[in-house]
Amino acid sequence: MTKVSTNIWFEKDAKEAVEFYVSMVPNSSIRRTTVVPADTPSGPEGSCKVIEFRLGDQEFTALEAGPLDPLNHSFSIVVACETQAEIDRLWDGFLQNGGVAEACGWLKDRWGLSWQVVPRVLGEMMADPDRAKARRMTEVMLQMVKLDIPKLEAAFRG
Repeated sequence: MTKVSTNIWFEKDAKEAVEFYVSMVPNSSIRRTTVVPADTPSGPEGSCKVIEFRLGDQEFTALEAGPLDPLNHSFSIVVACETQAEIDRLWDGFLQNGGVAEACGWLKDRWGLSWQVVPRVLGEMMADPDRAKARRMTEVMLQMVKLDIPKLEAAFRG
């Protein structure tokens, strides 16, 4: 079977980042760490590292290979949470570890990776056939930084 995973390019500190990520997201683990055994365009033998890991049910590879391509908002990791307590735990954990809050459930971690910490029901509410309900919820969401499930649900219900 073909394997698909997401690659994330880190300038430095990939191991520290991945260790933090797997500590924050339940059912996560580091699978393997490899040091590239040859000179690469990113540097001499041993300077480039590859870390294979899993966050929840998603496979990732972290590549620590220097400053070629900085992280930006065009790639983000979405964590869909069941409860407000889970949103609060993740949000607070990222901010306490040097992250920066953005808007609408987005934050940027201290390594520059963008995350969306959202309620699992957000997509369902936004796609609801009753577009007035979806609009009310969306307008409330757009005013938030960290998402608040009870407020989103209240707006959705009207």
